[in-house]
Amino acid sequence: MTTDLSPATTSGPAPKPPGRSPRALWHLGVNAIVFAWLGLFAAVATAHHFLPHASWLLVHTLLLGAVTNAVVIWSGHFAASVLRLPEANRGTPAALRLVCLNLGAVGVIGGMFFERWYAVLAGGCLVAAAVTAHAVWLVRLLRRALPGRFSMTVRYYVAASALLPVGAALGVLMARGALPGDLSDRLLIAHEMINLLGWVGLTVAGTLITLWPTMLRTRVADGAERAGRAALPLLLAGLAAAVAAALLAPPPFAAAGVVAYAAGLVVAGRPWLREARAKAPRSFAAWSVAAGCGWLAGSLTALAGILLTTTSWPTVSERVSLLTAPLAAGWIAQVLLGALSFLVPVVLGGGPAAVRAATAGLERAWPARLAVTNAALLLCVLPVPSLVRVVCSVLLLAMLLCFLVLLILTVVRGIRRRRGTEPAPAEVPAAPRHRMLGGVALGLAVVVLAVAGGGAADVRSLPVVGGSAATSADGGREVTPTGRTTKVDVTIRGMRFSPASVDVPAGDRLVIRLHNTGTDTHDLVLETGARTDRIGPGKRDTLDVGVVGRDLSGWCSVVGHRQMGMVFAVRVTGAEKPSGTAADHDGAAHDPTTGTGKPSSPAADPDGTAHDHTTGTGASAAKAFDPMAEPPEGFTARDAQLPPATGTLHKRTFTVKETKAEVAPGVRQTLWTFDGTAPGPVLRGKVGDTFEITLVNDGSIGHSVDFHAGALAPDRPMRTIQPGESLTYRFTATRSGVWMYHCSTMPMSLHIANGMFGAVVIDPPNLPTVDREYLLVQSEFYLGPQNGTADADKVNAKRHDMVAFNGYANQYDHDPLTAKTGERVRIWVLAAGPNVSSAFHVVGGQFDTVFREGAYDLRPQGAEHGGAQVLDLAPASGGFVELTFPEAGTYPFVTHAMTDAERGAHGVFRVR
Repeated sequence: MTTDLSPATTSGPAPKPPGRSPRALWHLGVNAIVFAWLGLFAAVATAHHFLPHASWLLVHTLLLGAVTNAVVIWSGHFAASVLRLPEANRGTPAALRLVCLNLGAVGVIGGMFFERWYAVLAGGCLVAAAVTAHAVWLVRLLRRALPGRFSMTVRYYVAASALLPVGAALGVLMARGALPGDLSDRLLIAHEMINLLGWVGLTVAGTLITLWPTMLRTRVADGAERAGRAALPLLLAGLAAAVAAALLAPPPFAAAGVVAYAAGLVVAGRPWLREARAKAPRSFAAWSVAAGCGWLAGSLTALAGILLTTTSWPTVSERVSLLTAPLAAGWIAQVLLGALSFLVPVVLGGGPAAVRAATAGLERAWPARLAVTNAALLLCVLPVPSLVRVVCSVLLLAMLLCFLVLLILTVVRGIRRRRGTEPAPAEVPAAPRHRMLGGVALGLAVVVLAVAGGGAADVRSLPVVGGSAATSADGGREVTPTGRTTKVDVTIRGMRFSPASVDVPAGDRLVIRLHNTGTDTHDLVLETGARTDRIGPGKRDTLDVGVVGRDLSGWCSVVGHRQMGMVFAVRVTGAEKPSGTAADHDGAAHDPTTGTGKPSSPAADPDGTAHDHTTGTGASAAKAFDPMAEPPEGFTARDAQLPPATGTLHKRTFTVKETKAEVAPGVRQTLWTFDGTAPGPVLRGKVGDTFEITLVNDGSIGHSVDFHAGALAPDRPMRTIQPGESLTYRFTATRSGVWMYHCSTMPMSLHIANGMFGAVVIDPPNLPTVDREYLLVQSEFYLGPQNGTADADKVNAKRHDMVAFNGYANQYDHDPLTAKTGERVRIWVLAAGPNVSSAFHVVGGQFDTVFREGAYDLRPQGAEHGGAQVLDLAPASGGFVELTFPEAGTYPFVTHAMTDAERGAHGVFRVR
C-alpha cells in the first residue's frame, strides 16, 4: 500500500530547475497558518504572566488554533490520498473552510480575552460550521471514490469532524457562565473528552494507520485494515459512554467509557507495534509520535484512576487539570511536530535527495531535543519545586522555538533549491546509533543542570541532604553516641505539630518522619539548621537530626506559621542539664506550646533575619517611615476613581505575585498581591451579576481567596492552592454593598497585612448617578525589614506602624483627589484591616447620605434634615458617603482615629 506522501521521481535530466507545483504551493500556504498559530502559542507562553486567562489561552492557541488547522488540512490531504483523488483537497471551497475556521478561532479567543461572550458565540458557530462543512466534504469524497483498502481512515475523519461541533457548543455554553451546581464542571469534562479524545484522538488514530509505517519506511502490517475497522466502533462507544456519564452520572461511571476508549486504541495500535518491531524508529518524526502516544497512554490511565477514585465532579475537574500538560504538550504537540517534520520535506519535494536533506535540517540534534522535551515535561507534572517547574517550562518553550526556527530555515532552503539559487544538497548519511545515544545523554544533562539551577535558586524547596548532628550539650560537654536510633512520627494537623515535643535519650540518633495532613504547605526547622523540605498537603518527609546531646527548639519556617503556634521541641533525657534554661541559649525561657522566645543567633534561624521574614535586610522599615516625607518628583497616586458597573458576567484572572513596592516615601516592602497591587483589582457590578474569578498562584507559598460578596460554602472555592496551581471561584452577587475579598490562608491576619485584600462594589438597585465617584480602601502596615514582608510578631500583637488609603501612606496629600464646587461626590470606603477600624471624615465637609453595610443610615430627603460627620466602619466593613463641596479650597480627609491619621491615613480633596 502506498499513499501520495512521497515525491514523484522522473527519468532523464530536467531541462530547467523545476518550479513549485500547485500542490506544494497550496501546502506551504495553508501550513503557514499552522506555523502562525504555533508562533502565537509561543508568544502567549512567553508573556503568560501578563495576560488574563493565560492557561486558557495557552491551551486554545495550541489546540483550537494550530492543531485544529492541522487536522483539517492534513485529514483532507490523507483522505484525498487514500481515495486516490489527490487534487480534491485544494481549491476555493477548501480555502473558504479554512478562512471560516480561523475567523471563528480568532473570535473565540478574542472573545474570551476581552470577555465578550457574543464574540465567543459567533466564533464558536464559525468553527462548528467550518468543521461541519469539512465533514460533509469528506462524505462526498467517500461517495465519489472507488472502494479502497484504507478508506476507513476517512471514516475516522468523518466521525471526528462530527464530534467537534458538539464540543464547541459545550465550550460556548460554559463561556456564558452562570451555570447551576456542578454543571460547569460536568460540561468542562465532556467538552475536553469530545475535543481531545474525539476530534483530535480519532483523527490521529485514523492517520497513523498509514502514516506510521510510512514514517518507519516499512510495509503496512497485515491486519492493520481489519484492526482499524474493529477499533472505530469501540472508540466511539467508549467516548459516548464517558461523555454521557460526565453529563448524567457520577464519575466512576465515566471510567468505564475511558477504559473502553483505551481498549479501542489498543486494538488499533497492535499493528503499529508489529511495524515498529519489523523496523525500529530511527527518526525524530517516528520517535516524537511514539513519545506522544506514550503520554496519551499514561494520561488515559491517570484519567480512569481519577474517575474511579472520585465521587465529585468539581474534584474531578480540579484533578483532571493536572493532565492538561501531558495531553496538550506530551501527546498532541509531539504528534503534531513529529508529523510536520515528516510531511513538510515531502511537500517541499525536489527529489529524494532534497527530501532527505530537508528532513535532516528539521531533525538537527533531534535526540537531544526529544530527550529535553520529555524529561522536562515529566518534571513539570511531578511535585517539584516551583522554580524547577518554571525552568522546565522554559526548556519546553525553547524546544518549540527551536523547531519553528528549523522549520523556517528548511522551507527557505527548499524554496531556494527549487529555484536553483542554492546548490543541490549532498547525500545525508544516517546518524549512527552511538550519536543518537549521545544526543539523548546531552539532552538529559541539560535538564539535570536546569533542575540543579532551579533548585539552587529555590533553596528553601530543596530537600535536606543531611542534618546537623547535635553532639554536645551547653558549655561544650560532649555526648557519647549510643549507637541507637530513635525514630518518631510527627503529624501536622492544621497549625500544629502532633506531638509538639518528643523525648530522646542523650546520645541517640534522632530521625523524624513528618506527615502533613493539613491543607497548607509546611516544614520543620530545628535551631541547629537541620530542616525538612517544604511539603504540601498529604506529603511526607524525613529529617535525620543526627546524634542529639541537648534540648532543641523547632518551628515551621513558612511566614507567620511560627507565630500561629507551629513550634516543636526535642527534649533530651538522661543527660545533665546546664544551668539556666536549656531550650534557649540567650537566657530567655522558651515555651514550645506558645512559641515564645526567639533563637539567639543566625544559626538558630536559617533565614538569617529577625521575625521569620523570607526576605529583607534585617533593619526594620519602620525606622525609615517619616509621615512628613515627600515622595519623588513626578509621583502619581493610585487612581481612586471608581468606574461604573458594566455587563452582567464579570470574568477576571487574579495572579498571586510577590511584588516589591514602595508603600511610603523611602519605605519598601515585599507584598503578596492579587495581580501585583495592594489593594488588589477593584471589581464592580450590580445585584444579580455573576463573577467568575480564576486564581493563579505564582507565589512561593500557598494562598487562597475569599469573596465576601458571594454566599456559598467555603470548602472548595476558598481552599488554599499551592504555587503553580489555579482554581476558579464563581459566585452571584445577591446583595449590595462594598465587600472585601482577601486571602484566607492561615495566618489570615498576616496574609491580609501583607497585601492580599481588595474590594468588590455591588451597586444597590436604582443607585443615583453622581458627578464623581471614588473608592478608598483603608489598611494598616506592620512593617518588617526594608524589602521584607510584614512583621508577623507585630501583626500578632496588633502593633501597626502605618495606616494608608489604597496602599500608600499620605499619597493623596501629594496627588490630591479633585472635585468642583456644587458637584455631588460619592466616596466608597472599605476598612480592610486586618485589625484597625476606620472613622472616615472629610474636614470641612458634611455628609448628607450615608450607606453602610447594605443599608442607608442617612438620606437627603429625611425629615430631620440631618447630616453625618463620620462613616464609622469595623474591620472588613464598608459603605459610602455623599457630599457636595460648598466652595473652592483644599479639604483634608482622614480616619478620625487621629493617631492613625497621623500615621498615613490622610489625603485631600482639591476643589475648584
